[in-house]
Amino acid sequence: SLQQIYALLRPGDAPDAATAKQALERLFFSPKRYDLGRVGRYKINQRLSLTTDAGTTVLTKEDFVAILRYLVELHEGRGHVDDIDHLGNRRIRSVGELIANQFSVGLSRMARLVKERMSINTDPEKISLDDLVNARTVSAVIQAFFGSSQLSQFMDQTNPLAELTHKRRLSALGPGGLTRERAGFEVRDVHYSQYGRMCPIETPEGPNIGLITSLACFARVNDLGFVETPYRVVKNGKVSNDEIVWLDANREEDAIIAQANAKLDDNSTFADDLVLCRQQGDVPLVPRDRVDYMDVAPEQLVSIAAALIPFLEHDDANRALMGSNMQRQAVPLLNPRTPLVGTGLEEKVARDSGAVVIAKRAGVVTHVTADEIIVDSGPAERRLAEERRGDDRPLARLTQHDRYRLKKYWRTNQDTAINQRPLVKLGQRIKQGDVLADGAGTEQGELALGSNVTVAFMPWYGHNFEDAIVLSERLVKDDVYSSIHIQELELHVRDTKRGQEEITREIPNVSEEALLDLDERGIVRIGAHVKPGDILVGKITPKGETELSPEEKLLTAIFGEKAKDVKDSSLKVPPGMEGVVIDVKIFSRIEDQVVEKDRGERIGEVRRLENEEKLRVNE
Repeated sequence: SLQQIYALLRPGDAPDAATAKQALERLFFSPKRYDLGRVGRYKINQRLSLTTDAGTTVLTKEDFVAILRYLVELHEGRGHVDDIDHLGNRRIRSVGELIANQFSVGLSRMARLVKERMSINTDPEKISLDDLVNARTVSAVIQAFFGSSQLSQFMDQTNPLAELTHKRRLSALGPGGLTRERAGFEVRDVHYSQYGRMCPIETPEGPNIGLITSLACFARVNDLGFVETPYRVVKNGKVSNDEIVWLDANREEDAIIAQANAKLDDNSTFADDLVLCRQQGDVPLVPRDRVDYMDVAPEQLVSIAAALIPFLEHDDANRALMGSNMQRQAVPLLNPRTPLVGTGLEEKVARDSGAVVIAKRAGVVTHVTADEIIVDSGPAERRLAEERRGDDRPLARLTQHDRYRLKKYWRTNQDTAINQRPLVKLGQRIKQGDVLADGAGTEQGELALGSNVTVAFMPWYGHNFEDAIVLSERLVKDDVYSSIHIQELELHVRDTKRGQEEITREIPNVSEEALLDLDERGIVRIGAHVKPGDILVGKITPKGETELSPEEKLLTAIFGEKAKDVKDSSLKVPPGMEGVVIDVKIFSRIEDQVVEKDRGERIGEVRRLENEEKLRVNE
């Protein structure tokens, strides 16, 4: 049999039985050359009902026997074939795992390089560690992963909900995954095993539908990468209020699960004899003593964005999908207002997204400005006594200060502004976990994506035909929907073939009026109000050498210098943009020594200070 297996693996007959055995053992039974991984061992044990130790990550003889036995049974019509779309057969590869894979690729490249260099340099006396090991091989792989991988994305920071949703995103695309063209309907479809794990509502509407999804509200990923969801335990028809189990899709497969809004009596027992439940892909009516588990909450099914929609159960699924996707596109307002009708999840979203500032410890607010909040969290009793005595000397009490710095007009990736505003007053007593400051898109520590306005459903002279709307002028006057956007404009100053570019106030053919807001260097002052076409940074670029006219020759002869021949290449405000300059930053780079060959005769060392002044002008 060894000879036959060897003949299948490699062309030609085996020299002897020992060689054939060694080839087979290398293929499947050597930890150095074969690795199932923890997940592979878990799946084999679970599928074939084996009890092999979880640390054994190579195939064993028992595995082969069990696999062959199962294949024979399948051929005879017993057993079942796996469903590839079941979440028990799909796992999440987390960020850490992806980076670890890239790291191991880099390390294996480095090992190969070290072996090559060691084979070239045979003298151990002359070899140093620096000659052998080059760390750039590893860092280049990791930089490539963060720089150009399909799964390394620019965070969506439009509002707190967009940020939170982007961090909870699941994708079937990317390296090692599917492509949009290859993915069929089955992969994109909602599967019953996604209940409480992946949201059936929140997914894009385009070619990525069903391939990019969101984690459900209470879902968590276990250490093997399978998604788990919580359930309350039911024993003899009685629901346990304090015992919660987390099940992955495989462990849930044969369980009978009641829905979260099933009627219970005062004793936490099902009120009805027959309970509507879920079992695999079916919805049977089951006697209450046969129920195994019960959902934790109705919003367990959907993602955070969908759970923010009030009365979601009355919505059409397609419109709910649009609603949950469009909430992420709301721009944070100047005066945000919390919704009058919410679902109770607004505060949780604001906290978990990191938009608001939360107290780390209890204490008393001793200092509040627009930029920072200081909380004194020293011993409370002594502090109260000293306050009564009026003792306010700096060393009179031993204090522990917590300082919270607020973000003021930070630019996000989407050009919206993050601006945190303090909510607490001087001397206010706070508890651990209290909200100290509001962020973008929040009010009083709750998510506030829009404003509460009165809406009339009525025709108005045809102006609101189909999806058009008519706005009251008051909404514009009172800044109900006004928002702040911060945009970054940049300008590079380069050394061209025709000469060095220059930042200056002296720009040819520009009136003095246009230069009013520029300082002596030619850079716009902070606080200037600019309109489209205004100059932000004055810059001139030398033009090429041109043939001088007789008049210019005469001028050159009289004044002894060439009339400057430069063109205006200033940074101007783009069309449609108007606002106030809030910051100017100047960066310059000092180049290393550049060795220049000078007409092949002499080699001159030129130390060049490249004035690569990269200007970022925020509007």
